[in-house]
Amino acid sequence: MSYTQILSCAAVSLACLGIGFLVGTSETEADIACEVAATSAKSADPDVPEPEQPGLPDGDLSAVKAGLLEPCKLVLVVRTDLKLTHSTVAERCVDATLACYKALIARNPQLVKHWERTGQAKIALKGSSQKQLDELERTAKSLNLCARVVKDENKTKGAPSIVLAIGPAPVELVNRVTGKLRLL
Repeated sequence: MSYTQILSCAAVSLACLGIGFLVGTSETEADIACEVAATSAKSADPDVPEPEQPGLPDGDLSAVKAGLLEPCKLVLVVRTDLKLTHSTVAERCVDATLACYKALIARNPQLVKHWERTGQAKIALKGSSQKQLDELERTAKSLNLCARVVKDENKTKGAPSIVLAIGPAPVELVNRVTGKLRLL
């Protein structure tokens, strides 16, 4: 290739990158809030009350911010000591993911949009006990991260926690909570 062809390719690449960046960041906070309100209005069923999240209160979920190119992820900590079937684990992981998504879309829609734009990373990790999940939940909420626990629906009294979802949030923050855990 000649020098002018290389320069032309570089110029076209930079122009495409600039246009893509402008289009990607053109959605304002007001647009996101309107979209969230419209989605919430469509999905809200007045006959079905919003389930209360027992346990620790949330911190300031709107305080967590991600940088422009900072990756975000959602982590699912699954208890392995309960010896659950794969289908039960998958079902509870979906429930935990949805619980975090619903809580965060209402309080920090910009972070959710950023997570969606950066690939919606979801990581499953091994948890060893109820005590460990409780400790991780406390740590996450102290850092203002969204943390939701899903319990075994089949047991009414003293139902054990099965899955803890943390995030979506910047990878660095989530790793401060779950960095020492192993992949599921």
